[in-house]
Amino acid sequence: MRFGVAVPTCVEGMVYPLPFGNHDDILHIATEAENLGYQSILVNDHLSTQQYVRDTFSTPPRYYEPLVTLAWLAGSTSQIRLMTGVIVLPMRDPVLLAKQVSSLDHISGGRITLGVGVGGYREEFEAVRPDLKHVRRADLVAEGLQALRILFRERRGSMDGELVGFDDVEMYPKPVQDPLPIYSSGNADGSLRRAAQLCDGWIPAGMPMARLQEMIHMLTSYAQEVDRSPDEISIAPQYVMCLGTTKEGAEQAFRQSQVHEHLVSLRKSTLKNQAIDTFVPNNLIGTPDDVAGRVSELADLGVSELAGMIVVADTPGEVIEQMQMFASEVMPAFAGTGGSNSSEVK
Repeated sequence: MRFGVAVPTCVEGMVYPLPFGNHDDILHIATEAENLGYQSILVNDHLSTQQYVRDTFSTPPRYYEPLVTLAWLAGSTSQIRLMTGVIVLPMRDPVLLAKQVSSLDHISGGRITLGVGVGGYREEFEAVRPDLKHVRRADLVAEGLQALRILFRERRGSMDGELVGFDDVEMYPKPVQDPLPIYSSGNADGSLRRAAQLCDGWIPAGMPMARLQEMIHMLTSYAQEVDRSPDEISIAPQYVMCLGTTKEGAEQAFRQSQVHEHLVSLRKSTLKNQAIDTFVPNNLIGTPDDVAGRVSELADLGVSELAGMIVVADTPGEVIEQMQMFASEVMPAFAGTGGSNSSEVK
């Protein structure tokens, strides 16, 4: 089992209070994660403020662009993998994105994992791309993934899709990693199919154990339909993490946190119709023993990594305290199960 934590790039007013942390705080959390033995850090992607955040706070949040942020973090780290979780592909031009990601892979020494997805807020997509309001974001993701594979693989690439097109693009340097790992993010069936057909991993979020087990079986079937081995695809769910000396204390801290309010906002998209009272059992909340037990259950289902755990906290210092507790009291139980700190993905 490999472990990763989310760093606060685009989450002020969403996952954390506003203000929360600047670029120096992000760097401190990232370097501490590497020192503590985490295998990856994960950055989020937002270009505009969500309406519910505007309604909650009188000042706007600082959303640091994720690829620029990863370049900043790459220079101060040496082993930890640098993940996007996720790049909202419908808001990005695939050719420019391919160039940025390939450059980052070189700068970091081959440590990039590119998580892509539809995005949690259609309102943001429509604000950024009003000319595409009529388009299904899932279609943009599917064609965007095809475009990235062409650009990363072929010397000169062309594509004439319904939504994405380019002609005779010679993009160099290619990524250091061949192939560069791309993960499909999302809880919907379409995200799962894209993981099976086009990607190297799948990142669901906050998914109940029974549903995760069901969808892993579906992923196996989808992979076999296109003659792929399911073992080629990493299962990397994202969960909220909150540790306490007592289960009750951890649950109370979570329910009073900004993270809780963020999950409520996602009940219209990623966590569609998920009951609020299921948030605690569906995440990593409790004592270290409670959380280690849940991690063991996830490992038994075939989970290979916990990507970008969202740490419950009110300050960057509290994020680091939680990271330290998890590293010292949970991670040792999984030593030797794929948890060495390495740039290798699989």
